[in-house]
Amino acid sequence: MTESRSHLVLIPSYNPGEKVFETVTAARAQWSPVWVVIDGSTDGTTEQLLAMAQIDTGIRVIVLPENQGKGSAILQGLIAAEKADFTHILTMDADGQHPANRIPDFMQKSVHNPAAMILGKPVFAADAPKLRVYGRQVSNTWANLETLWMGIGDSLFGFRVYPIAPLKHIMQQHRWMRRFDFDPEAVVRLCWAGVVPLNIRTEVRYFTAAEGGVSHFNYLRDNLLLTGMHIRLFLEFIWRLPWLLARRLQALLHGNHIPPRTG
Repeated sequence: MTESRSHLVLIPSYNPGEKVFETVTAARAQWSPVWVVIDGSTDGTTEQLLAMAQIDTGIRVIVLPENQGKGSAILQGLIAAEKADFTHILTMDADGQHPANRIPDFMQKSVHNPAAMILGKPVFAADAPKLRVYGRQVSNTWANLETLWMGIGDSLFGFRVYPIAPLKHIMQQHRWMRRFDFDPEAVVRLCWAGVVPLNIRTEVRYFTAAEGGVSHFNYLRDNLLLTGMHIRLFLEFIWRLPWLLARRLQALLHGNHIPPRTG
């Protein structure tokens, strides 16, 4: 288990069921500290997570009184982490889908590339829901178009390491990115800000209800949210296009360095 004063694991949690305890325990076996942001859970997991933090100083639990959405939970974690002098967070889902044993690999990649964001590129098992596996390609296509193919391997996979300062700045500038739209909009806007994406292929597993899996994904609601998000981003992309083209040309002429811009 690795201890760090710069990088922490951040797990947003909303009614995750029993899997969250396995997730936190597995993350702690690999890394310290591990923070959990409870996003207004009502399933009884809050009390046990708080109890885990009482006996393990490597765990911190932040409790939000009402459900605000994944992005909002991550923003609260970002603000608290920056106040505690951390520079990077690794986000992972509470439901056990993300492989905790890959945390050290992602963190090491981030330590060697502190200005970049480290993105998981999912490798799906044969039993993964086909609708979700193939449906994500639509979002991936739009995200890569909106960034002129800067290198986003997967726009929706939430197992990532972010540099705190640029992500917090972007989120505080925009009122979106607070729910299921967080993951794709975050990577697009960070690319616009000059934060280079580095991808690592990563196994992912979807648990069935019988295995304790809990999913809050709503196909109609969340796809409508993603559609509206990409419409907004594409309209802004058109406005940014001359500058993005100039930056890409500069990157091609001078290697892969992309000059930073915040916004």
